[in-house]
Amino acid sequence: MLDFHKNHKLLVGTALFGFLMLSTFVALVPAFQIQQTQPLPSMETFSEEELKGLHIYVQENCMSCHTQQVRNIEMDNTWGKRPSIPSDYYYSKQRQDLWRQSPSLLGSERTGPDLTNVGQRQSGMDWHLLHLYNPRIVVKESIMPSYPWLFDIKEESKIRDTDHLVPVPQEFLNSSTKKVVASQKALDLVAYLQSLKQAEMPKNSSVSFIPSSKENESVDDSGEELLPDGENLYMNNCAACHQADGSGLSGAFPPLAGSTIVNDENPETLIRIIMEGYDARPEYGVMAGFQETLSDEEITAIVNHERSSWGNAADAVTIDEVKEIRSFVNSLK
Repeated sequence: MLDFHKNHKLLVGTALFGFLMLSTFVALVPAFQIQQTQPLPSMETFSEEELKGLHIYVQENCMSCHTQQVRNIEMDNTWGKRPSIPSDYYYSKQRQDLWRQSPSLLGSERTGPDLTNVGQRQSGMDWHLLHLYNPRIVVKESIMPSYPWLFDIKEESKIRDTDHLVPVPQEFLNSSTKKVVASQKALDLVAYLQSLKQAEMPKNSSVSFIPSSKENESVDDSGEELLPDGENLYMNNCAACHQADGSGLSGAFPPLAGSTIVNDENPETLIRIIMEGYDARPEYGVMAGFQETLSDEEITAIVNHERSSWGNAADAVTIDEVKEIRSFVNSLK
């Protein structure tokens, strides 16, 4: 053993053995273990369009600025309802062939927001298309680059029925006779982003953030029901399109400040729009509904925030009114 440092064969052999052992336990064994991961019951396979969008996401190197991993810390509950687990990546981590593994989408930088649950947070197609064409249209402070090569600029007279028009405000166009048309690549990429929804865990499973927040009380000292924070819900679900001050976006998303629908004595239309969405083309973009993602209490809180903010002064609605309208909407299906 005293000659160990002088025996080049022994040195090289020992180094090679150590390298092989470390590679086996650090890389190979975990890789094989990951292959045994199963998808969650509520997860769906990618459609052909979504799979193409995944490849475009990789081509454009979106993961250099966006993560897809909700860490097991309480501050990350902004990006998902629970911490990420290996099963979340089952369909996006399939092998391409014997030698190639699909690239990791977890990312390591949050220059932009995490996209784990972006299909839930922002489900509207037109918002995503506007964001890709020019992020400053919908998020004034955004530092994300534009992706104009994913769009075509056409004269209005040359627009075809099959073209998907993007409701870009006139101030972002050089000509009043030209329109922005989404390419198939842009539509595929948006389809992939819309598919990013954190799957529900099995009912018997309990995965919470560490440290977990204490649940808010549902009643106050007087015994009356307390609603969630309507302003916070609005900022997380509505402000990206209608803006924080309710001013909307000309040519894309209508204003809520001073809106006759918001201030209507009968709130049914407003509540149904939030639940079912609304298609106001060609004047505005298409709004996706929140019936499946927001509870009656959350919708009530958002409606009351909108009806009492930015100069609006309509009467508050109750949870029972929202429940009644939801029952009516469900009966139409």
